[in-house]
Amino acid sequence: MAKWKYLIGGAVIAGLGGSGYWAYDRLNTSRSSVANATVALADIKSTDSAAVARGEYVMRTGDCMACHTVPGQKPFAGGYEFKTPFGTLLSSNVTPDRENGIGKMTERDFFDAVRHGQGSNGFLYPAMPYTTYAKLTDRDMHDLWAYMSTVAPSKHLVSENAGMRFPYNIRVAIAGWNLLFFDNRGFASDAAQAEDWNRGKYLVEGGGHCAACHSPRNALGAEVVSKFLEGGNLGERFAPNITGSPNTGLGDVSKESIVEYLKTGSNDLSIATGPMAEAVENSTQYLSDPDLNAIATYLKSLDGSQKNVPIPVSADQPAMAASALRYEVNCSACHGLQGEGVKSMIPAFAGNNAVMADDSTNLIRAMLVGARAVATDDKPTGAGMPSFEWKMDDRQISETLTYIRNTWGNAASPVKTEDVARMREALKVRQNITAN
Repeated sequence: MAKWKYLIGGAVIAGLGGSGYWAYDRLNTSRSSVANATVALADIKSTDSAAVARGEYVMRTGDCMACHTVPGQKPFAGGYEFKTPFGTLLSSNVTPDRENGIGKMTERDFFDAVRHGQGSNGFLYPAMPYTTYAKLTDRDMHDLWAYMSTVAPSKHLVSENAGMRFPYNIRVAIAGWNLLFFDNRGFASDAAQAEDWNRGKYLVEGGGHCAACHSPRNALGAEVVSKFLEGGNLGERFAPNITGSPNTGLGDVSKESIVEYLKTGSNDLSIATGPMAEAVENSTQYLSDPDLNAIATYLKSLDGSQKNVPIPVSADQPAMAASALRYEVNCSACHGLQGEGVKSMIPAFAGNNAVMADDSTNLIRAMLVGARAVATDDKPTGAGMPSFEWKMDDRQISETLTYIRNTWGNAASPVKTEDVARMREALKVRQNITAN
């Protein structure tokens, strides 16, 4: 019996020791020791113009402006809404204001928040992508700090987690989430790969935090690592597969087209709308051509899941024949009789993997509420699409989208009428006029 007591006791001690190391590994912020821990942000303004310029570029690669700025309001003053399955989060005020922003933070505090998710008010929610910012280098962090010291302070008060439901509004619970899901390591390059591939990996997996939208998430809101960048549902939108998969991803898209899309908001197939339009407007259009090429190189190198191409819905079906006429009357003037679209202005449907994605959320949304393309410096005219909520009922929308997804060589699963109905209700749009 004594022997078993010693064995059990040893197992408990080993378990506690292992748990302690695990916690230390996930929550350890010792990497931040390279940062100054005495001077508050509100008390400095960097005079190193080169560092400030580099820091602004780091801010652009991290898309900080889009998430911390409400359109029409002061930059970085916070209040941007993130609707999550657990409630609504508001982005924080990250200006140097001492009371309502991050003005009291030292550089060490700033490093802890950005790379480790430990802020002034406790643990940060992973909607703030510290899970990928953990990969930012010390140099980029120092430069970002220098840039943030030049931002104009704002007294905008934000209660970040007031809209989160219990118990998700308890910040300390995020420590447990970090223990389960947070990889607290910095970026590690792959010596077997070229420099531009490693730069692309750093931008995609680090500052760019592409997986935050483009990877699916589990029930606790963590990214599903095994399906990295294979597409993620954001509720009212779907971020498509951006791996090199030939069937559903970027496999058939040239690197030049990827660069054009990130730089201008459009290419021969797609137009950036919604959150991706914000990313292009605030982030990727400012990146250098070498960095955009590096991103394209890295994304194209990812295999992704290899799925079998589905059998297209037969054109002989009555619903397909009716939809062909409906498409010609309502859609062909812009998208073309052969689904060819208008380059750099109106998306092509033929051969567009995003149109054939397993998730048809984006297509349904566009039909119900319309869409507006991003306007960038290189392409300042953003085209718009009208809503068809008033003109087509749920069945007609689902049949029309099924036609688009299965014509001109396309092949995809049919769009369900009940999915259209659910989104119509979720978006609170009216029924078509014949139903009123």
